[in-house]
Amino acid sequence: MPPAQSDELTRPEAATEASLTVVNWIDERAQLSQGLRWMMFRKVPKGINWAYTLGSATMFAFLNQAVTGVFLAMYYRPSVTGGAYESIRNINDNVFLGQFVHGMHKWGASVMIVLIFLHMGRVFFFGAYKYPRELSWIIGVVLLILTMAMGFTGYLLPFDQRSYWATIVGVNINGTAPFLGPYISDFLRGGPEFGATTLSRFYAIHMMLIPGLMAALIGLHLYLVMKLGISAPPWIKAQEPDVAIEKVEV
Repeated sequence: MPPAQSDELTRPEAATEASLTVVNWIDERAQLSQGLRWMMFRKVPKGINWAYTLGSATMFAFLNQAVTGVFLAMYYRPSVTGGAYESIRNINDNVFLGQFVHGMHKWGASVMIVLIFLHMGRVFFFGAYKYPRELSWIIGVVLLILTMAMGFTGYLLPFDQRSYWATIVGVNINGTAPFLGPYISDFLRGGPEFGATTLSRFYAIHMMLIPGLMAALIGLHLYLVMKLGISAPPWIKAQEPDVAIEKVEV
């Protein structure tokens, strides 16, 4: 009995030691700890507040959309002959926690759009888009456009009467743009009329094209934020004393 009790006591320690050995083995070859230290331990200016967390909140909203979208894609069928509409009904009525996940994805899209507008408003009014952060601002504008496009393409996927006619109106509005408008409308429709190709194209754009672009741009955006640092609030900059110039009498 005593040896068995001794083995039971040492099992957690052995598991901890084994996990640390695996982590050290990976870190020795991939050098991940240096990158994590560079990302996690950074100096921040004085005077920052909760408004500076809007960017992180937007990123977590995007992760929510990605995770819930994967679960919804497991049951969704992009078919115009009742498959799309019936699959959404099946998710909401029969799938375990389906209505909850669908609600998180549906309302999470609105939350993400609100958060990204608030985040960009904070950056604009705080003057954080100025040198040397112009590229971060440009990437943020592109991410805003992609977020709106992801919401537009996802609105058609339930393929009910409201989403169908609303998408027709949206595509027709895009078609009125000068020069590229008609080509954009033809590309979105996938032909002269709405049909199976339109739904499949919207599904592919919503599920693969836009999320892939957004993930790459978010990674580049975060890299620039970590490399350039966070700008101080404008009221802190205004309170900084000017450098005194000493006058020497000759």
